[in-house]
Amino acid sequence: MWSALRRATSGVLWYVRELTDETAYDRYVAHVRRDHPDAEVPNRRDFERMRTDRQEADPRQGFRCC
Repeated sequence: MWSALRRATSGVLWYVRELTDETAYDRYVAHVRRDHPDAEVPNRRDFERMRTDRQEADPRQGFRCC
C-alpha cells in the first residue's frame, strides 16, 4: 500500500514539475553536458535570466504580464 502511495505521489510531483516547466533547467544542464562537454554550465539563476531575456526578446515565445 505504501509503495502505491509513494508511486502516486511521485507521479503527481513529476506532472506538476513538468506542467510548471520546473524541469527546464535540468534538461538544459543535461543538454550542455551531453552536447557541449567543455562549456561551462550556468547556475540556475543565470539560466532563468537567460530564459527570461530570450522570451522577452521574441514575441513568439509568449509574454510576461508582470
